[in-house]
Amino acid sequence: MQLMTSWERRGRQEGRQEGRQEGQLATIKRQLQIQIGGLSPLRERALDRLGEDQLTELAEALLGFSGVADLERWLAGHH
Repeated sequence: MQLMTSWERRGRQEGRQEGRQEGQLATIKRQLQIQIGGLSPLRERALDRLGEDQLTELAEALLGFSGVADLERWLAGHH
């Protein structure tokens, strides 16, 4: 059995967290494309800057979106 240092464990935990966040972001982008249509590069960059908690909030909020204006309002209130 191979032992890991605390640094290696921390690195793996951070890697898993980053992977979860990237997966969550990809899912949200797909859902937004279905819900409101294509995303402009500007909106994509705004989404890329969101943290994990903000992505969770957006995942819930987007269920009520009917258009791009809803996303714009949400992003304006969560910078």
